[in-house]
Amino acid sequence: MQVYSSSLIIDKQAQLPVYIQLANQLMAMVKAGTLQPGHRLPSTRQLATWLSLHRKTVIRAYDELLAQGWLQSHTGSGTFVAGHLPVTKPRPLIHNSPDVAKIAGFSIKEAPHLQRKIVDLNIDLHLDDGFPDTRLAPVTELSRAYRTQLLTGNPYTRLGYADPKGSEWLRTELATYLNITRGLRVTPANILIVRGTVMGLYLTCTGLLQHGDTVVTAEPGWAGAEANFLQAGANLLKVPVDEYGLDVDRLDELCSRQTVRMVYVTSHHHYPTTVALRPDRRVRLLELAQKHGFIVFEDDYDYDFHYQNKPLMPLASADDAGMVLYCGAFSKSISPAIRVGYLVGPENVIEHLGQLRRTIDRQGDSMLENAMAELLQNGVIQRHLRKSLRVYQQRRDFFCGLLNDNLKNYVQFKVPEGGMAVWTYFDSGIDLNRLAQNALKKGLYFQGENSPLSPNFTRLGFASSTPTELEQCVAVLAKLLEK
Repeated sequence: MQVYSSSLIIDKQAQLPVYIQLANQLMAMVKAGTLQPGHRLPSTRQLATWLSLHRKTVIRAYDELLAQGWLQSHTGSGTFVAGHLPVTKPRPLIHNSPDVAKIAGFSIKEAPHLQRKIVDLNIDLHLDDGFPDTRLAPVTELSRAYRTQLLTGNPYTRLGYADPKGSEWLRTELATYLNITRGLRVTPANILIVRGTVMGLYLTCTGLLQHGDTVVTAEPGWAGAEANFLQAGANLLKVPVDEYGLDVDRLDELCSRQTVRMVYVTSHHHYPTTVALRPDRRVRLLELAQKHGFIVFEDDYDYDFHYQNKPLMPLASADDAGMVLYCGAFSKSISPAIRVGYLVGPENVIEHLGQLRRTIDRQGDSMLENAMAELLQNGVIQRHLRKSLRVYQQRRDFFCGLLNDNLKNYVQFKVPEGGMAVWTYFDSGIDLNRLAQNALKKGLYFQGENSPLSPNFTRLGFASSTPTELEQCVAVLAKLLEK
C-alpha cells in the first residue's frame, strides 16, 4: 500500500481523465522498475479504497493497461505486470521533473546556418523588415469565401485528399492573373502551390541540387535563402550588388571558372537594398543562364508594390529556354498568415517538385486555396492590391519626409522606387545594434544591423505602420540619437 500511495498522485481537477492519470502512473512505475514483471497488483477494490477513487475508475485504468500489453489478467488469480516485459533495475520516480524531454539521449549535429533568431513583433511600434499592414487585408471577404468552401459541395472531395500541386481552381486563376500582370505565358501545369517562398526554395534545393553543387547569391543577400542552400549541402558563392542590381559581369567571370548550378536573384526589388535589376542586366542574366546552363531562381517577393512607374516584367516573362523558376506569395502582399504561394516553371520541373512535395506535405490547405481562387476570380485581391499600393506609396513618402526632417544628421538613404522598406545607412559613429536594443526598451522594434557584411545598414519598414505610428517611431529614434 505504501508503494502505491506514495507513487500515485491523482489530481481530480486536472483536464486529463483520472483513469488515464492512473494508467500512466502505473505504466511509469513499471518502466522505472518499481513494479517488476509478474508482480501482482492490488485488486481494483483495494486500490480504489487506498486512492479514494471509484472502483470503476480503477477498472478502466487496468483495462487500458491490459489492452496495451502492460498488464495480464489471470482468472481467479488477479491482475499482474506482464511477464514478457524485460526486468528493469529499480530507479526513483521523479514527478514533474523540469529536465524531462529537454535533452535528447542521442547526438545531433548543430548547423550554424539554422540558428536564426525568431523575432517577437508583439509590440506597438515597429519599423520591420518590410511587412504588409494586415489591417488592410480583405479578411471579411476571405472568411466568407473560406466558409463557403467549408460548407458547400461534395464533402468527400471538399474535405478529403487533393492534388499535391495545389487546387486546380487556384492554379487556373493564378495562370490568368500572372499572365496578365507579369507578362508570363503559363498554364496551370506550370504552377505548383506552396506555403510560401521558403517552401518553394526548399523543394527546389532538395529536388534540383546535389551535395556540392555551386549556388550563387547576391551580396548582400537574404539569410533565409542562404540557409536553404547550405542545408542542401551546396557550395555558396556571392556576387556583389551595386545601384543597378546584381553584377552580371562578375557572375560571368565566376561561371567561366567553375560550374554553377543555380543563381538566386531578387530582380525586382533586391533584398535587402531594394534596387531594381537594370533591363540590360536582365537580358544578360538570361543569356548567361543559357550559356552556362544554370537555373535562375527568381524570388519576386513584393512585385505588386512599385511606385515610380509600372513594374518591370519578371525575368520569367522573357525566358524562352525554360531556365527560370519564378516564385511569389500572398504573405507579403496580404498577410504573413496567408500561407499561399506559387512556384512557376517548366511543366516537367513542376511535376517533379510536386511529387517531392508529397514527402513533406501531402497537400496544402485546399479550402484556403479555393477561397483565394474565388477572391482572384471576383477581383477582390486585385482591388486590395490597388488600394494597398496607394496607401503604401503615401506612407513611403511620409516616412522618407520624416527621416529627412528629423534624422538627416544621422541617416542616409535613397527613396525606394518600390517595396515596403527603406534601405538606410546610419552614421558610422552609431552603434546600430545598441540603438535597436535601446529602442526596444522604448517600445519600438527595428532589426539593427542587417548583416556584418553591410555595416550600419538596415531595412526600416514603413508599410505596416500608419502615419501617426511612423511619427512615433521616428520620434523615439530621434530622442535616442540626440542623447
